[in-house]
Amino acid sequence: MKKIILTGDRPTGKLHIGHYVGSLKRRVELQNSGEFDEIFIMIADAQALTDNADNPEKVRQNIIEVALDYLSCGLDPAKSTLFIQSQIPELTELSFYYMNLVTVARLQRNPTVKSEIAMRNFEASIPVGFFTYPISQAADITAFKATTVPVGEDQEPMIEQTREIVRKFNSVYGDALVEPEILLPDNQACLRLPGTDGKAKMSKSLGNCIYLSDTEADVKKKVMSMYTDPNHIQVSDPGQIEGNTVFTYLDAFCKADAFEKYLPDYKNLDELKDHYKRGGLGDVKVKKFLNSVLQEELTPIRARRKEYEANIPFVYQILKEGSEKAERVAADTLAGVKRAMKINYFDDMELIAAQAEKYKNQES
Repeated sequence: MKKIILTGDRPTGKLHIGHYVGSLKRRVELQNSGEFDEIFIMIADAQALTDNADNPEKVRQNIIEVALDYLSCGLDPAKSTLFIQSQIPELTELSFYYMNLVTVARLQRNPTVKSEIAMRNFEASIPVGFFTYPISQAADITAFKATTVPVGEDQEPMIEQTREIVRKFNSVYGDALVEPEILLPDNQACLRLPGTDGKAKMSKSLGNCIYLSDTEADVKKKVMSMYTDPNHIQVSDPGQIEGNTVFTYLDAFCKADAFEKYLPDYKNLDELKDHYKRGGLGDVKVKKFLNSVLQEELTPIRARRKEYEANIPFVYQILKEGSEKAERVAADTLAGVKRAMKINYFDDMELIAAQAEKYKNQES
């Protein structure tokens, strides 16, 4: 069996460093590993419309932002197929068939759906498209016969629901679908990067993001105003590492050679943490170090983005070609699904012949 990846993002705005450490960086590593036969990366605009139906222009404008972030991070259209969800009509048809395999009660129990509904204040009036997101996601994954889905831990319930749908379909109609495995970030700090204000999650709506496209000055400003230990008032005060956003970011981004480059007083991150915990190390010094670490990571990304920004028609051509390839693959999967469900009437020569024979015999 081929090893295939399917992953993607909703185009709700520019991507931030939480997306980067949580998924984008890993995608580039997986793309360049040579371990996978196919990699499909989707800009999920149709899904974004489920809670932006009254503002399609927002989604439309953000597609190019996400594409630019993808390319600037190192996703290579020669190795990964970048495509737009709404341009693959087969996904909608698959979703429709899968709806018959899932109950309303099961969707209501999905923890991710419940938390997303609460976050958007949809409790009183839930758009059906948003409510059935897990079914749509199952269509996205199975359309490309994905064996691996790299996501954050908050998406585990969604992948499990996809697996349930696959098992149900295969048990009823025969083995036509592939059951995917989840691939979580291998760095614990990357599972869910907090916002710069210390909130549990980096979020555009909370205004606590560092964007991949932020200027050098913007990144520095955000780092220097970052939430730390509120009780670490004096440099001499012992500091708290747990819940300290600066150290969480260092856990996610700091490389082994960073200290030699930017903070030679320390050998490694553990030594820096120990000094902070016992007191005598100020927040400003640690923040300046973090800023250097982040700038090193983001500088080449910003440079690549500028190159692609200078040729936007080329970016749209990449998305068009990727969408055309993705549709061919999804169409093949849909054909197999319809064969399994016995609704491929005009392609089923045996059915046509049998019906012809049936009515021929009735006449005689």
